[in-house]
Amino acid sequence: AFKAAVLIQQWYRRYVARLEMRRRCTWRIFQSIEYACEQDQIKLHNFFSYLMDQFTPSSSKERDFISRMFISGESYKEAELEKCCDYESIEVPDSYTGPRLSFPLLPDHATALLEAFQQKQQLHARYVLNLLHETRKHLKQLPNISHVSTCYSEEVTVCGDLHGQLDDLFLIFYKNGLPSPSKSYVFNGDFVDRGKQSLEILVILFTFLLIYPKEVHLNRGNHEDHIVNLRYGFIKEVMQKYKVHGKKILRMLQNVFCWLPLATLIDQKVLIIHGGISDTTDLNMLEKIQRDKFISVLRMKKRKELSRKPEIQAINGESKSDTDATGNEAAPRLSLQPQSAQAPSTANRLEFSRWLRQTVREQIDTCRQLVDISESEPEELTYSSMVSLKDMDEAYWTCQQEWKQILDILWSDPMPQEGCRANKVRGGGCYFGPDVTEKFLEKYGLQFLIRSHECKQEGYEFCHNRKVLTIFSASNYYEIGSNRGAYVKLGPDLIPHFVQYQANKTAHMLTMTQRQGISVALISRVEESAFRALREKLFAHTSALISAFKAYDGDNTGRITLSNWATAVESVLRLGLPWRMLRPQLVRSTEDGMLEYKSWLDDLAMEQRSQEHIQSSLLEVIYRNRSNLETIFRIIDRDHSGLISFEEFQQTWKLFSSHMNIELTDDGINDLVRSIDFNKDGNIDFNEFLEAFRLVKQCP
Repeated sequence: AFKAAVLIQQWYRRYVARLEMRRRCTWRIFQSIEYACEQDQIKLHNFFSYLMDQFTPSSSKERDFISRMFISGESYKEAELEKCCDYESIEVPDSYTGPRLSFPLLPDHATALLEAFQQKQQLHARYVLNLLHETRKHLKQLPNISHVSTCYSEEVTVCGDLHGQLDDLFLIFYKNGLPSPSKSYVFNGDFVDRGKQSLEILVILFTFLLIYPKEVHLNRGNHEDHIVNLRYGFIKEVMQKYKVHGKKILRMLQNVFCWLPLATLIDQKVLIIHGGISDTTDLNMLEKIQRDKFISVLRMKKRKELSRKPEIQAINGESKSDTDATGNEAAPRLSLQPQSAQAPSTANRLEFSRWLRQTVREQIDTCRQLVDISESEPEELTYSSMVSLKDMDEAYWTCQQEWKQILDILWSDPMPQEGCRANKVRGGGCYFGPDVTEKFLEKYGLQFLIRSHECKQEGYEFCHNRKVLTIFSASNYYEIGSNRGAYVKLGPDLIPHFVQYQANKTAHMLTMTQRQGISVALISRVEESAFRALREKLFAHTSALISAFKAYDGDNTGRITLSNWATAVESVLRLGLPWRMLRPQLVRSTEDGMLEYKSWLDDLAMEQRSQEHIQSSLLEVIYRNRSNLETIFRIIDRDHSGLISFEEFQQTWKLFSSHMNIELTDDGINDLVRSIDFNKDGNIDFNEFLEAFRLVKQCP
């Protein structure tokens, strides 16, 4: 009996170990693909930024179009925002049965919203715009770093990423209670994108913020950024739900996002930020930054823009004081990489200043071109319309430092190694080690950091000797059963107490025994989903994989070793995955340890074709580029109508042809755009846009 018990115990431990290994491999696949997608978004945006830097409009019409379509750092004056948010002119029909809001808001309004959203009702656009208008007014009065004290409430609840998953927010309120004078909440950013109910989450959070301004606190996340929203679904969601007033709502949200506080400090001892820190993070500087300048953290204002803005103001008869008074200075255009390779390091201010003085004349000439100064204007700009060299130097220096401060706290991740280095996995922010955390906490007298930004299997995770806590509140983030959500409660002793959950309607009706019984099935389901996504990724790079395999197949036998297969796959996909461990799930076993890679790729193509019914070569291109193409479509479709006008397409093609040195007449562009408009309705929809790329691929 004793031997049998030992054997059963050994078998069970091996079984649990195998399950855990499967969970970790699955998790690694999901996370690697997610971060690769973020890199693609940043690369795509940097490409458009580069085009904008190199393109000189030939007319005021082109300049206005390109500025309106591609400049992410749009800034609206108060008068423009008031006009955009003219909610009073929007009539609510008598047939509307949803919730109605009146200001100032009361707790009953929040309750009505929760009940309406549970019943899948939609808040009327008039009330959405009114709510955004009041939220913006409130946020403008808040400091960059909110201060919370446990003296005024028994405890503070901190929630991480929600990503449009309304069921998770409902479950948090069900378990923990609604915000009230005795129950404070801190929501740590990333309220939107990926999920299908991002706008409902914002409406609920903004409503509670206005009802309980001292008890509800919102931090900005890296997804509270309209450029990120282009790719991850929030803009599409708003336009689908509000086809008439969606553009106004998006414009208001864009401005509301940039007014969200950057951090929250509990009892002067616990700092809550969305991403992380770096070795240069300075809380004193963060407190003083004019945060509304950074409408998108993916673009940094360049020197030529800093010099150009006062010139444009002078030409238009505007004064700097007028702009500052409204608090709506043109927002910086951010880019994750330095744009001038010839510029010396900013670490040496003297060398940098010398370089700036040597190139200032070229900068001014470029500025003339970019603002399209006509020949009828004076050849030389007046002194009053130019920025002094010293002011421009200081402005650029300050702007770059401020941008890096915000980029780091929104995009950074902790790492187990010492030091601080660029976060090349995400493409933005940095990796910071335990030594960086220790120095930061000691400098500001803090006990520990709370951050979000990373999905964790258990909903939370400690690192850096329990000095950094990651909290993630979106359960089932990758797939049903992939992870738990969690929130943390802090009392006056600042000892964290965690509550975990999984917002699965089916699981709520199961007993504990039944839940344990389906745990293996859930792991298998999540694992299957992960490998399906990985196979799609492999199929999308078929051509590159063939070239990589042939490099190991010198005799052109069509066969390579499994070891070379793993090396070649990683060289193409660069996901950092343990391919040798994943091989049994991706490649059929072979007796001699050799793989016929062409038949393997044919099997991948057959699997995808069964879903799409499109020829393999075209499907590969679509799988690899669909996300980028959809993002490009949304960038060109500036009014988010779901259609690209002929003018928008023509001007965009001029931008591309200028970059690629392709000479094409206006008649040629007109012929091209008409050929893409298959249904001849005068506009290009997304399906026609995709079809155009497929036709290009067919051409020899």
